[in-house]
Amino acid sequence: MTDEKGPVPLEDQLCYSVYSAGIAIQRVYKPLLDELGLTYPQYLVLNVLWRTDGQTVGGIADRLALESSTLTPLLKRLETAGLVSRSRNPHNERQVVVALTDQGRALRQRAGCLGEALLGASGQSPGRLGDLNREVKHLRDAIYSHTGAWNLTPPPKPEAKDN
Repeated sequence: MTDEKGPVPLEDQLCYSVYSAGIAIQRVYKPLLDELGLTYPQYLVLNVLWRTDGQTVGGIADRLALESSTLTPLLKRLETAGLVSRSRNPHNERQVVVALTDQGRALRQRAGCLGEALLGASGQSPGRLGDLNREVKHLRDAIYSHTGAWNLTPPPKPEAKDN
């Protein structure tokens, strides 16, 4: 016996609500990111580095749930823009370490306007958006616990070994 009902209508699916909310947020951010000369994925990478500078490509990829091969062209563009530098880890030549430049660090202050823009566009209080963020993260983490772990803790900086 087959189920003739079919899928739940798109507007009633949580996955679509989360997906389309993400697009709406990116639309709010876009004019501000354009002023900064960044794309949304570039902003995410810089945000990771603003929290912990000097990370490996693999560490950044893990933090953003991306493949290293997806991240590499984006990092090259950030390097060309003078926002990051990439270098081989002298203690593990297989690793590429990404570090903020002075220009990349300075951009952090200018990027602070994104949160304010989201508050204004959403009409929500900071507390309500904080609660919503915690709920969505809880949902994400619960799903990852069933589908495969995603390590959200910032990776340690590459080790410098004395020889």
